[in-house]
Amino acid sequence: MRAFLAGLALLAATTIAPAAQAQNQPGPTLKAILAKGTVDCSVSPITPGFSYPDAKGEFQGMDVDVCRAIAAAVFGDPGKAKFIPVNGAQRLPSLQAGQVDLVIQTLTQTQTREAANGLLFAGTNFYDGQGFLVRKSANIKTAKDLAGAAICVSSGSTSELNLQDWMSANKIEYRPVVFEQVAEGRAAYDAGRCDAYSTDSTQLLGMRFAMRNPEEHMVLPDIISKEPLGAAVRQGDDQWYLIVKWVMSALIEAEEQGITQANVDEKLNATAPTVKRLLGTTGDYGKFMALDNKWAYWAIKAVGNYGEMFERHLGQGSQIKLQRGRNDLWTRGGLMYSAPIR
Repeated sequence: MRAFLAGLALLAATTIAPAAQAQNQPGPTLKAILAKGTVDCSVSPITPGFSYPDAKGEFQGMDVDVCRAIAAAVFGDPGKAKFIPVNGAQRLPSLQAGQVDLVIQTLTQTQTREAANGLLFAGTNFYDGQGFLVRKSANIKTAKDLAGAAICVSSGSTSELNLQDWMSANKIEYRPVVFEQVAEGRAAYDAGRCDAYSTDSTQLLGMRFAMRNPEEHMVLPDIISKEPLGAAVRQGDDQWYLIVKWVMSALIEAEEQGITQANVDEKLNATAPTVKRLLGTTGDYGKFMALDNKWAYWAIKAVGNYGEMFERHLGQGSQIKLQRGRNDLWTRGGLMYSAPIR
């Protein structure tokens, strides 16, 4: 028995320890990011609430803040986030070609995108579902009233495929009007070329405010799909995948622990073990990913916790005024849940 235990100890020393130590060195993606000095994120050219240029031309939104948080975790500086606007059809090719380090662009996690396109999703940033934007004057009450309608939709998106599936399942004839650029499709709908516009319902709420007369439009109550939106990275670099995954998780955990952008400095003095591990005042949880141990502190200080991001861009503090719903914490009946840092 003693010989057996001694053998296990030797095996642990020769197999587990080197693997842990290897994480202390930057992998290929992190090494390239440190060399160029930026985290390059693919973002939507204009999706209110998620990614849109403000009056100064600076990108704002939920997706944008996640990229800033990741840059802060890596560099201690959210200003090291670089935003590369691409249309929906070019999101995945830009990542596959190495033109960006991650896609955080209202991107739905699907089996094909991971299994066939060489991507990994590092968590869910927002739970959504596809809906329809219509004119109030059309007297359309439900999606089934859209029989024979012309419906604007983005090409190469899950929205296009979901629309086909739902209409086929419900035996409804319709005419798809497909656009590569979201802005083109929105303009076509606003000009009356389409009877409806279909994409994620939260995006439709933001899109409504971009119409010439917002009060003339409404989002139907029907939800025809599940849309878990998240950040995607290339397969083959586990370290970078873990960095993106755990930064997103840390923002959720920060909200659960009551850590905000305003009080995060004060929380560095907290004695609660969970908070100490999260903010890096104990343990080597950053070094395991070749980051500073205060990686999560820098991310929270840059953008606040998940709830603060939501409130700023989608909630009552925004033009969209969306209720938290399924995007609330699990402790309040929502789906937002972070695995423990320990």
